[in-house]
Amino acid sequence: MPIKYKTVEKPLPGKSEKKWYASANTSGEKTLEGLTTDIEKISTVSGADIRAVLYALVDVMTTSLADGQIIRLGELGSMRVNISSEGKDKAEEVTAAAIKGAKIIFTPSTKIKTMLNNLKYEKM
Repeated sequence: MPIKYKTVEKPLPGKSEKKWYASANTSGEKTLEGLTTDIEKISTVSGADIRAVLYALVDVMTTSLADGQIIRLGELGSMRVNISSEGKDKAEEVTAAAIKGAKIIFTPSTKIKTMLNNLKYEKM
């Protein structure tokens, strides 16, 4: 099934000129409960067991990421914490107080990158 997209007008950075761009349109969302139901249909594992493993995975990943570890999820990809900070003139001036925030970086696996390269698109 193709990815549906719409056109949106956006200003160019630092200019008053605008251009039109393609923007992916989502077709809904898949929750942890929805994933559990889908997995249950294609396996012999019960929904309760699947939910238990997925929720445990979230707990273990949260702890591991907070400890600075990279999470490698095989054919899904990997996740790691990335931080941003204020720039300082001297290395010794960079302290924890200079850190402005953190985010999760997700790097897709080769299999997912291949899927992205093979997507079909359809204008809404």
